[in-house]
Amino acid sequence: SGGIVLALAAIAAMIIANSPLNVWYESFIHAPVVIQIGDFGIAKDAHHWINDGLMAIFFFLVGLELKREVLVGELSNIKQIILPAAAAVGGMVMPAVVYLLFNYNEPEFWKGWAIPAATDIAFALGILSLLGSRVPNSLKVFLVSIAIFDDIGAILIIALFYTSDLSLTSLAIAGLCLPFLYLLNRRNVTRLTPYLFIGVIMWVAVLQSGIHATLAGVVLALFIPMFDRTDPEHSPLEELEHDLHTTVAFGILPLFAFANSGISLEGAGFAELFHSVPLGIAAGLFIGKQVGIMIMCWLVFKLGFSTMPKGMDYKQIYGAALLCGVGFTMSLFIGGLAFAGDNTLFDERLGIIMGSIVSGVAGYLMLKATLKEEVSNTS
Repeated sequence: SGGIVLALAAIAAMIIANSPLNVWYESFIHAPVVIQIGDFGIAKDAHHWINDGLMAIFFFLVGLELKREVLVGELSNIKQIILPAAAAVGGMVMPAVVYLLFNYNEPEFWKGWAIPAATDIAFALGILSLLGSRVPNSLKVFLVSIAIFDDIGAILIIALFYTSDLSLTSLAIAGLCLPFLYLLNRRNVTRLTPYLFIGVIMWVAVLQSGIHATLAGVVLALFIPMFDRTDPEHSPLEELEHDLHTTVAFGILPLFAFANSGISLEGAGFAELFHSVPLGIAAGLFIGKQVGIMIMCWLVFKLGFSTMPKGMDYKQIYGAALLCGVGFTMSLFIGGLAFAGDNTLFDERLGIIMGSIVSGVAGYLMLKATLKEEVSNTS
């Protein structure tokens, strides 16, 4: 259902951006928002507050999920993570290669190489859920595990490759927050208010440092205690994760999609639609993802590092690989960092939407045919 709301928000933005209401839409996303305390203030438009502020909460939730998966979930057993980890690596490297092949003669566009490397797990699982109870649990686990490693890769890519000029003073302030967070964790402080208070300070410091502010959310999540040593049945991390899910899925992500999907097609011709950047992104998502994932899975099986998950076969892995080409949310996010709307020759969002739609439809049709075949074979 979260994926459906996300899709509706993106469709609404596209319709409004290509209607007389576009003036209202532009006024909304560019509306100035200022927080001022004395001489210190943060002035950004609504679009930046959504991408730098609200999306930090999304990344915070991603960090909580990653920590839980490593401690007690699918990533806690090394034997279970080899296959999805290898698939995720292939699913990040090959789309980047495909994108660069489309843009090898245009060095100024190389900075968009990471855009097709991302997977939108909300959309992918939403499409998978349309197939109902026929989907084996092992396939869901496989897809979620790939997305988890994909998120780790996206976080590292943002930190390493999409960082502007650094402010050492702001970085030092952010770094000073870490010992306090560590102390709270070690002293078994399970009340969340102190963590969030320090987290806000760290977010502001990171925002001013040149590193993308959303990474503060991931770092903060790593210090939220998984277990309460005085009450084994109470998990502060899982409680917070549960509380945030609805807000993120039905509030933050749809708002992000609405603010970032309003692509005006006015005056757009073949030159804009078939520019090497959107084409490279679309091909990276649709072709690069499936090729990279399938090659890495084949190698893992061939070398004996892992075995085929129970209840799955190559056709279902291929269907999952196609679904991984739905890169919507993370691709839009990285695209905004890479190009920041500073071009007039193309709109990278067209490639993201084209590649994601084709991948999602192809993945659904492939799995629908495969799972129907499996059911008929066992009935």
